[in-house]
Amino acid sequence: MSRSIHRRTFLTGATAAAVALAAPRATAATGPPRVSTAFTLPDGRAYPEGIALDPRTGDAYVGSFTTGAVYRAAVGSRTSDVFLPAGTDGRTTANGLKADRAGRLWVIDHTAGIDVYDLRDRSLLARFEVPEGDQRFVNDLVVTADGTAYATDSVRPVIYRVTPVEVARGGRAPLVAHFDLSGAVPPHSPNAYTLNGIVADPTGRLLFVVDMTGGGLYRVAVADGSVRQVTLHGGDLVNGDGLELSQRTLWVAHNKTNTLTRWHLSPDGAEARLMRTLTTPTLQIPTTLAHTPGALLVVRSQFDKGGPMGPGTPTTPFTVARVTGM
Repeated sequence: MSRSIHRRTFLTGATAAAVALAAPRATAATGPPRVSTAFTLPDGRAYPEGIALDPRTGDAYVGSFTTGAVYRAAVGSRTSDVFLPAGTDGRTTANGLKADRAGRLWVIDHTAGIDVYDLRDRSLLARFEVPEGDQRFVNDLVVTADGTAYATDSVRPVIYRVTPVEVARGGRAPLVAHFDLSGAVPPHSPNAYTLNGIVADPTGRLLFVVDMTGGGLYRVAVADGSVRQVTLHGGDLVNGDGLELSQRTLWVAHNKTNTLTRWHLSPDGAEARLMRTLTTPTLQIPTTLAHTPGALLVVRSQFDKGGPMGPGTPTTPFTVARVTGM
């Protein structure tokens, strides 16, 4: 691990005030939540995991955990097509995905690192690799307002960082751990997954990351790497996978329990209050989600039906759900 890695410190009141979150813009949900199908995926063995929305076009990109393929659904379309075929650039899995305002698609291979593509011509711009021999499970990422990417590792309590300068340089480079949460996140059994979904506040000065086994939510100040556990009122984030943040509204996909939750963050991000819960088998092991005007797009992984979480036969075609009322 790099010696320059930020170690955990506690936020002072002044620091917390300096990185206060903006006032909420997300509208309150009214009426019961409803689940329908947004679009289908073309591969009968897709087992999708991650989703990204192109902020310029609204197109959705979904990654296959079992093949490494990436699918694209044009905004408003009920179907998707193959954007990057299985095995592209040697990738055998695609979990965390993000599209940024510079027209780039970030794709995580949890066994290897992060690939960055040009959305216009699908060319590989850069690859950031975890060094051989390191224990790792690179899981999810967020791209902040200044173009910096941060990614979680589910078997190491660290957050990786990739800067815009590193992306512009292109080629291959090591994926370096930048924040160390080992002093804040409680240790779990050797086979337990820890850090998973990650989001950033609108300024990019605060990161929020979930501990899916312990059920905690942690706030990381980008400026100094200080970490604070968010006080949760009304529930926990056990099995928390993907996160989505819009101003002070936080949505969480809880995979094993087929649950979505909506939380309201305090102005400084130090507390979160549970506002709404939806639990239904129609979510089919939701791994992550993306917020669109009036709805959430939720990835139905079906990992428990012949995928990485259990035997069986999936319902095909694989789909991404549209959830309203959350």
